[in-house]
Amino acid sequence: MSKVEIKLNSPGVRELLKCSEIAAACEEQARAVAGRAGDGYVVEQRSYAERTGFAVVADSSEAKRDNLKNNTLLKALGV
Repeated sequence: MSKVEIKLNSPGVRELLKCSEIAAACEEQARAVAGRAGDGYVVEQRSYAERTGFAVVADSSEAKRDNLKNNTLLKALGV
């Protein structure tokens, strides 16, 4: 079996991680997870120097308790 070597184009990868199309796809996935999690879970945009991302967080105290007790976010992810 031969080895395959992959060399990433670092500037190209950085550009992809910051592009609006990737951000839109990430936001879409985050909104789907928040919808499956239920009331009290919201999507927050996270901006970092090297990429843009989205996070689903428990926004209300009820949602925080629910997530602690039932692992709601993990279940909404399908994990």
